[in-house]
Amino acid sequence: MQKILVTGATGFIGQAVLQALHQNHAPVVAGVREYSTTIAKNIEQIPLGDLSQTNDYHHLLSHIDIIIHSAARAHILHNKDSDPLSSFRQVNTQATLMLAKQAAQAGVKRFIFLSSIKVNGEFTHVNAPFTPEINTAPSDPYALSKFEAEQGLKKLATQTNMEVVIIRPPLVYGPGVKANFANLVKWVRWGIPLPFAGLNNKRAFIAIDNLVSFIIHCLYRPQAANETFLVSDGADISTAELLRKVAKAQGKQARLFSIPTHWMRIAANCMGQQKITHRLFDSLEVDSSKTKQHLGWQAIVSMEEQLNRWLKK
Repeated sequence: MQKILVTGATGFIGQAVLQALHQNHAPVVAGVREYSTTIAKNIEQIPLGDLSQTNDYHHLLSHIDIIIHSAARAHILHNKDSDPLSSFRQVNTQATLMLAKQAAQAGVKRFIFLSSIKVNGEFTHVNAPFTPEINTAPSDPYALSKFEAEQGLKKLATQTNMEVVIIRPPLVYGPGVKANFANLVKWVRWGIPLPFAGLNNKRAFIAIDNLVSFIIHCLYRPQAANETFLVSDGADISTAELLRKVAKAQGKQARLFSIPTHWMRIAANCMGQQKITHRLFDSLEVDSSKTKQHLGWQAIVSMEEQLNRWLKK
């Protein structure tokens, strides 16, 4: 069996992938910044150090066949960095391409890159879901750093024998999730009234179990080579419906009321929170038909099932 390296192995996605592969008795290696006590003792660890630095990984990669690259500088909603693009590029673009080039030189056969749906944009229009094809580069620093990494990887695939697979998931949820989704869960648990009852937007999400399933699905299939995939649960829902599902999984009642959306947008803009309006009020639909037609993949859990496994007491 081919040996698999998972970078970002202590992170939300990387840890879930590592555990799933280990449970399936796959020869998996944890790529970590430094040795971690949170990883099972019988899983081999490779200390990669600070990916933003110039490091020589050739000797570490010589016995690796596939890399699942989930390590990244995450999107930060309230970024105070004076030059956020430079900071994102250093890790998400430059370090990714440095690792990929050394992997190709070391004989790694496939490089699976966890990108982001933000490469496509922040929101979609009616009947115009995102597809893998994009016409313009994103302007958001985080998304641009991921986009530039994608472009570099595609070029590398044409110049070497290493295959590249790019995956752009929307918001991922499940045990261990942080940031916005974790906040929504807390708001519902605490019974905080939320003004989203009138929202009829449509947003794509993906359960961590589904994303892990798809990543594993891409490990060996020839059809995945040098392709870009959008993947989701397959059922885009409104923010209001999401909150109701989260509440039901916790045995709670979602306390929702209606305020005209344009009023909420004005209030958010006045508070300098324009970006959050996209995440709460706008639609973000994805066309993941390619994952089904090209690879024959189907979601293994529904949102209700994932939420119940995670939140039900």
